[in-house]
Amino acid sequence: MVTPSAPQSIEIYVDADACPVKNEIYKVAERHGLKVIVVSNAFINVPRDPMIERVIVPSGMDEADNWIAERAAPGRIVVTADIPLASRGVKAGAAVIAPNGRVFTEDSIGLTLATRNLMDDLRSAGAVTSGPKPFSPRDRSAFLAALDQAIVRLKRAAERAPGA
Repeated sequence: MVTPSAPQSIEIYVDADACPVKNEIYKVAERHGLKVIVVSNAFINVPRDPMIERVIVPSGMDEADNWIAERAAPGRIVVTADIPLASRGVKAGAAVIAPNGRVFTEDSIGLTLATRNLMDDLRSAGAVTSGPKPFSPRDRSAFLAALDQAIVRLKRAAERAPGA
């Protein structure tokens, strides 16, 4: 068990069912020596590497989100496009990044969640809304930069922490 004063090791939690940047996460994590936990409702191929763990949760609404949210904490990185999960991760103190490189923060998550809920309400009322933009090479590049920045920031924080 981790004591409150001891820094936790940096881990990356991936909401994997529709994540287009899994291979990039594996490469960055390997370069930094970090563990990756890939969470999904169904079997997903992952590299055979002791630093990559596959977790298959029961099928059902928000099972993967709940599993990740229960483990989100300072020193952890959550990769997800799911806004409610991003909100839970930010509230738990995790660094949260969308696959398009968008970094969710305490300052941005409230408006993001409100916008998502408004769009959901509009769709439920029959309004036709556009979906997300197609994933692009620019999104992949932005994600890689955001992930690397988060890792560097967390490593520096861990070095400064008492007992590090």
